[in-house]
Amino acid sequence: MSQLKTIQSALISVYYKDGLEELVRELNNNDVTIYSTGGTQAFIEGLGIPVTPVETLTSFPEILGGRVKTLHPKIFGGILNRRNLAEDQEALATHDIPQIDLVIVDLYPFEETVASGASHEAIIEKIDIGGISLIRAAAKNFQDVVIIPSVNQYEKLLGILKEQNGATTLEQRMDFAGEAFHVSSHYDTMIHNYFLKGETPYFKTSIAESESLRYGENPHQKGVFYGDLNAIFHKLHGKELSYNNLLDVDAAVNLMQEFSTDGPTFAILKHNNACGIATRENIKEAYEAALAADPVSAFGGILISNAFIDLPTATLINDLFCEVLIAPGYDSEGLEMLKSKKNRIILVQKETILPQKQFRTILNGVLVQDKDSKIETRADLEVKTNVAPNEQEIEDLIFANKIAKHTKSNTIVLAKNGQLLASGTGQTSRVDALRQAIHKAKTFNFELKGAAMASDAFFPFPDCVEIAHNEGIDAVIQPGGSVKDQLSIDYCNEHKMKMVFTGIRHFKH
Repeated sequence: MSQLKTIQSALISVYYKDGLEELVRELNNNDVTIYSTGGTQAFIEGLGIPVTPVETLTSFPEILGGRVKTLHPKIFGGILNRRNLAEDQEALATHDIPQIDLVIVDLYPFEETVASGASHEAIIEKIDIGGISLIRAAAKNFQDVVIIPSVNQYEKLLGILKEQNGATTLEQRMDFAGEAFHVSSHYDTMIHNYFLKGETPYFKTSIAESESLRYGENPHQKGVFYGDLNAIFHKLHGKELSYNNLLDVDAAVNLMQEFSTDGPTFAILKHNNACGIATRENIKEAYEAALAADPVSAFGGILISNAFIDLPTATLINDLFCEVLIAPGYDSEGLEMLKSKKNRIILVQKETILPQKQFRTILNGVLVQDKDSKIETRADLEVKTNVAPNEQEIEDLIFANKIAKHTKSNTIVLAKNGQLLASGTGQTSRVDALRQAIHKAKTFNFELKGAAMASDAFFPFPDCVEIAHNEGIDAVIQPGGSVKDQLSIDYCNEHKMKMVFTGIRHFKH
């Protein structure tokens, strides 16, 4: 350890008092002089611990309804002075400025106030000025000063003070300073995004929580998740989620969001694509139908349900090796059965609002886009053929279209009676995607006659509808938009097929 410095004086000014008592008592035990303001001063006095009001130090009262408390040379001089510089020490002596070795401060809850739906005026009042200035000043002078910028660092400092008799090392002070600049950077980013309402020529984002992963997409790659998984899931059992698990879980959650108001629906995903999904009268039947679509790919997959997992369904699921199971809830006996596989990750999905912006790194920059939140309903369907689809076909077309939206392009999805039969995923041509889907459906003995076909983008030629018709598929949903749309429409009319346009493309790369 290097440059051990004993803390002799501290400035404490915090919005939240949680967890502060033990730290204040430890400082008092080490005979640290404490300066404080307003509510924090009253809190410390309530503990029976000596505290000097900042007004006594500055000879200037708190003004403007609390907007100005600590913005004073006697405060910032005490923090920013360089202990090894004679001129700085002479200035302190001339102006009767005491040293301040420790600053404990947090910031007004700006982010929380925005999230609460408060008025614009209330939000503006939660832009911290003095606190952010104290954090930056103390962090800049980490050579001599310790900065504690949030309650998250209380426990760490408390341990250091107890172990090192009230002293800190240079490395420890620099570590706290790094945390402090993170706090100030995150805070300023939240304010920036509020003022510009997300429409900005600058790319700024900040996520305060992070979780190290075992590795990235492959074992030789490092991986970190930035975010708060606990806000979305309650984990009941299993190992930690991996990088690839998280990609699949994200795909599963977004897919199932399309079926949130539908009947009992179960989906099985592999490598971000659905290999099985079905809607049925109960969740057991939905699981059985989803599994039937591709029982081979289901091995090691991600399972998600929009309904409570009862005991009969849990019993069936337990026979399948799966990485992750997600549902709104579980039967208690069924849950214990599912826990018998020690590595199986079991999650309860909470109600939450997912981000509406997406971004990914490319080349030497970042691409940002709005989330594809559009999904077509009956009202969006434009019948383009002489024969219109019947009620069941409309339901299957909408069902297949939802799946196509969440399948890697180019894709063709085949569905029938609320069940995915097969899909062609990530193909370089739409014809290849269709042929892949047909081959897969036949592999698992599905009857294609009467099935519905969905495409994520338009058909530039009538080849796909011709191939589909030859397999008995006579109901098609697609965005339309090709200059040669009429070729596909004409073929459908000649063969009494039904085709609807949505006007919305759903590429997924």
